Amino acid sequence: MEYEPVIGLEVHAQLLTRTKIFCGCSTRFGEEPNSNTCPVCIGMPGVLPVLNKKVVEYAMKMALATHCRINGTSTWARKNYFYPDLPKGYQITQFAHPLAETGYVDIESRFIGKKRIGITRIHMEEDAGKSIHDESSPSSYVDLNRAGVPLIEIVSEPDMRNTDEAVHYLRRLHEILVYLEICDGNMEEGSFRCDANISLRPKGEKEFGIRAELKNMNSFRNVQHALEYEIQRQRAILEGGGSVVQETRLWDVPQGVTHSMRGKEEAHDYRYFPEPDLVPVVISDAWKEEIKNTLPELPMEKRERFVEQYGIPSYDAGVLTAGRDLADYYEETVSLCGKPKPASNWVMGDFLAYLNEEKLEVTESPVTPRTLAELIDMIEAGTISGKIAKEVFEDMWKSGENPGEIVKEKGLVQITDTAELERIVEEVLEANQEQLEQYRSGREKLFGFFVGQTMKATRGKANPKIVNELLKKRLSPL
Repeated sequence: MEYEPVIGLEVHAQLLTRTKIFCGCSTRFGEEPNSNTCPVCIGMPGVLPVLNKKVVEYAMKMALATHCRINGTSTWARKNYFYPDLPKGYQITQFAHPLAETGYVDIESRFIGKKRIGITRIHMEEDAGKSIHDESSPSSYVDLNRAGVPLIEIVSEPDMRNTDEAVHYLRRLHEILVYLEICDGNMEEGSFRCDANISLRPKGEKEFGIRAELKNMNSFRNVQHALEYEIQRQRAILEGGGSVVQETRLWDVPQGVTHSMRGKEEAHDYRYFPEPDLVPVVISDAWKEEIKNTLPELPMEKRERFVEQYGIPSYDAGVLTAGRDLADYYEETVSLCGKPKPASNWVMGDFLAYLNEEKLEVTESPVTPRTLAELIDMIEAGTISGKIAKEVFEDMWKSGENPGEIVKEKGLVQITDTAELERIVEEVLEANQEQLEQYRSGREKLFGFFVGQTMKATRGKANPKIVNELLKKRLSPL
């Protein structure tokens, strides 16, 4: 029997507010354990939460960017469960009446084409603390700095049917959150976390199978590998005549397998009830419109505009719009040099390679859009060759100087004098008589050898176009 996966994702995104959701404590990551805490976020008796307005505005931005309906009134609830890092013994979240519902995002790839993935709801809640386990002794520690950090939970419809769709959907959410500048998207630090619900059903059936929830996936690759493993595990159980158990499972990265963690809880297990210390959140049409007017151009729309406006391939547009700062860098470069495709090649190639090698952000680059545009202009004008340009770019990266100064200091101006190049070509042919004889005997691939030797003789400064023309003329049959 052929089985079909049914996948839904629950994404938690930490919001980039300076303070926590219900108190004034800092949300800075990496501080001394338990230093960013107060009686409110560590759950002392008698304290009262006060809602951070910025949390609501950031959540509204994500709701609008994903085409959700923002409810005029949303309410808070207490979700009761016990973990050592949940000091109150309950989490303040939204349950019956969330902030936003019934949205969607569109995904696209060359493997899966275009598809719309539904969003069931987006709601606000507080984060729990963090348990730290000492592997050298039977001890555990609790850091409550993260307790009370604001989260939004984005719950998808079970619309994904393979792991590629799941990862593309996850990447789409990630880039929207980062473009909106409401989440830094750092999966290693837990700013962007994903739980996956997955079940199998016989292909063609409408009823869902029994699902497992997967946790502990801190990268896109881990999400894909965990889902692939779970599909195989559940298929083996079903094909063997067994039944899948509804449970929560942990992804074991080193072993590449999932392990049972606990039975999957349902809503009634958490004993949700209305939060008595917080009033409902009321959102007017005017407030929604105000937030809507602050939204930037989102990545998919920007991608489509780049293809149409600059005439670059969709692949280029996808790379260049992967980050808002990178897209801005590219557009500023194009505005200065007016050459979209050469600018795209340089930004996607050498520029990103140097950034990645030194682990720098786009805004930290020593090569500015102005100096990169100047370098491109020099190549297009024939002042320097493409090969020399790479050498110049390296110097620009190290020194921060503009390309004109570097070319002048090092004497790298391209040789375009035909008479001078004719003389050098003759010297190259004279010095390589054996290869010349082989070429005239039919080994035409040696043409590239003569081009290379000529460029070497000029230390890469010869105009390649002129060199090719001179060699074709000189080597053509008499």
